[in-house]
Parts: sequence; C-alpha cells; structure tokens
Amino acid sequence: MAKKIDLRVKRTHKMIVEAFVHLVEQKGYDNITVQEIADEAMINRATFYAHFKDKQDLYDFIFRNAVEAFASVLDPDQIVQGNRLKVKQIELVLTNIYRRIQENRKFFLTIMDGSANELLRKQIEEILDEKYAHVFKRLKITENDIEVPMDFILEYMTSIFVGTLHWWITSDTQMPADHLAKLVIKLVGNGHLTILGIEIEH
Repeated sequence: MAKKIDLRVKRTHKMIVEAFVHLVEQKGYDNITVQEIADEAMINRATFYAHFKDKQDLYDFIFRNAVEAFASVLDPDQIVQGNRLKVKQIELVLTNIYRRIQENRKFFLTIMDGSANELLRKQIEEILDEKYAHVFKRLKITENDIEVPMDFILEYMTSIFVGTLHWWITSDTQMPADHLAKLVIKLVGNGHLTILGIEIEH
C-alpha cells in the first residue's frame, strides 16, 4: 500500500512541476498563481496544498531536485593536489554540471528571470561554501602577502558561474557544454587564478 501511495505522490508531483514550468515559461515566475498551477495540472487547489505550502515551496522543491542532480558530481578532493588546482578535472566537473543543467534547460530558464534569480545565486554560493571552502583554505590564496577573504572568493566564483550560465541559457548560442567549460577554465585558470598565486596543473 505504501508503494502505491508513493507512486501516486510522485505522479502528482510530476504533474504539478510540469504545469509550473510550463506556466513560468509563458508568464514568468512572479506572474503566476497557485490556482493557475492547479488548473494547468488538472487538479484542485486542495490537492496542490496537500503537497506544497505555496508557490515558493514548490519552487524550492524543484530547485532542490535540480541542485541535487548536479551537486552530486562535485568532488572537491579530486580537483586539488597539494597546493595545486587540477584544471583538467575542474573542466570535467564543469562539463558534467553544464550537461545536467542543459537537460533541465526549461526549468533553469525560469529561474534566470525575476526575483528567483537572486535565490539561485544564494543557493549556489551555499553549495560552493559547503563543498569547496576547505579547498580554498588549503590553497591559502593571497595577494601581496595578504590572505584573500573566503567570502570574496565564494562571491567571485558564484558570479562567474551564474554569469556564464545566464548567458548560455538565455542566449541563442549553440555552444556545447564541454566548450563552455573549456572557455570558463581558459578565462579563469589562465588569468585570475594565476594572478592570485594559485598553482595550476594542466
């Protein structure tokens, strides 16, 4: 019985999520209502509220699933050897992340618009902090013998990731995921990181 209920919940979630993404694609996140989501999913409002508190709760649910999908490829211990960054490995990690995002392109298009975009920035910064803060500390990034603050590095990394992602998702470019990863690595690895004194292993 529990399995049947679980399948029913998953099916309802799928209907609600698909309705939400479709509506956001048409009208934008800020302009849709719970009633419209329910109508699009062909359920009543009571069913919606049995699964989600409100529109934001639904958004958080979708975002968590999307984040978990590509956060699973992040393995900080594989990208650092001693005090060196393994650029080739970072490129592979970025390629995997971009491919997963590409698979969920419609959803990411919705969160690159309006107030939801700032939430995306914060979530990515939290992920980078959780996964990579100890890596940056280990590298002891300095400029003129002054240690660069951790929050500065995290903000910088977030800006690069969100900025390039925004361009890639919202523009008409046909650039493949691996090409984007190579471009980001070339710009960052051969420029900003070396200026900060980080050793690069190609």
